[in-house]
Amino acid sequence: MTGGTRPYQRCTRTIMDTTDPNITFDAEGVSNYALDYDQYMGKVVDRALSGEAEPELQALVARIKESGRGKPYDCIIGVSGGVDSTYLLMRAVELGLRPLAVHFDSGWNSELAVGNIQNLINTTGVDLYTHVVDWREMKDLQLSFFKASVANCDIPTDHAFGWVAFDQAKKYGIKYILSGSNYASESILPSAWGYSSDDAKHLKAIQKRFGSVKLKTYPIIGRFKRHIWYPYVRGIRTERPLNLMPYVYKDAKAAITERVGWRDYGGKHYESVFTRYFQGYYLPHKFGFDKRLAHYSSLIVSHQLGRDEALTLMETENYPEDLRAQDHEFIAKKLGVSTAELERIFDAPPVDYTAYPNSEKSWNLLLSVLRVPARIMKSLGVKKAA
Repeated sequence: MTGGTRPYQRCTRTIMDTTDPNITFDAEGVSNYALDYDQYMGKVVDRALSGEAEPELQALVARIKESGRGKPYDCIIGVSGGVDSTYLLMRAVELGLRPLAVHFDSGWNSELAVGNIQNLINTTGVDLYTHVVDWREMKDLQLSFFKASVANCDIPTDHAFGWVAFDQAKKYGIKYILSGSNYASESILPSAWGYSSDDAKHLKAIQKRFGSVKLKTYPIIGRFKRHIWYPYVRGIRTERPLNLMPYVYKDAKAAITERVGWRDYGGKHYESVFTRYFQGYYLPHKFGFDKRLAHYSSLIVSHQLGRDEALTLMETENYPEDLRAQDHEFIAKKLGVSTAELERIFDAPPVDYTAYPNSEKSWNLLLSVLRVPARIMKSLGVKKAA
């Protein structure tokens, strides 16, 4: 498959290719993703794997514990039932932290995911807060994103998850949110494959155009509140501890399988029936985007997977047709449409996110303005407070 009229090309170090329209290559055929990893992320992963970052991890743990004195919890960890968040929660407890686990129930959890989360909570003994969405609103919003024909139709779930974490941190006066995001297993994700989930303006614009239900209770959080108000005014920091500890994806899966009874879904982020369908069928079928390319390439650059092995894996079927048909029928029924109608929606031409109102330009302008005082402080040798 080619990216538009561009000649097909695949990175000589990873398996990323021109199905990402924005990919670039150097004279040796190495993609911008591999080069960016070398420049910005590789040293972080290497320090973590070697144990060199252990003092930073312990210092972070000490700060979290200190901030949580006299409170029922000292940090928030969002759990989805996936590998990264499961391993992070397990390790946080082993490090002596007292997390509150939070979960956004979007209505798409698989039974296996529900069981994995319950096993995790039972084994670690932490408290779990689950925010259950109003299904009438969620259903309508999800259908609106399908009708909009944009690539990132997982925004309704991803957007709300962040709100739940900040809301519970605010409620209990917690200053730290721990994220399972990490460079070792997910350093690569092309922006052309889906617009950011944190743009409330974009979400509301699509619902206004295609929806039939007003979002009265669905949790919406704007970029200013998410990235500036909570972190810098309320002092709620988001940290990524997996970047400070040895994190090898296959070893993490083995550890959570043995210690908390976790069971595999057969694909990254397949804990959600919707995400399984979205990544396994909707994106490849409608846009030609296969996220396995990014998942495997992330493991290649962090030396956790061989390139030849990744190419072999790409030839295997990770979403059997019978499961796809089952999911298609299930999703159509939950959304209140026929399977034929859902197919007709999917057959509409793809639409770029820029066709709908969004805050990308204004947000980037704000960030560029905010960087000026930061650069001045850096030039003057002013350090951020720990």
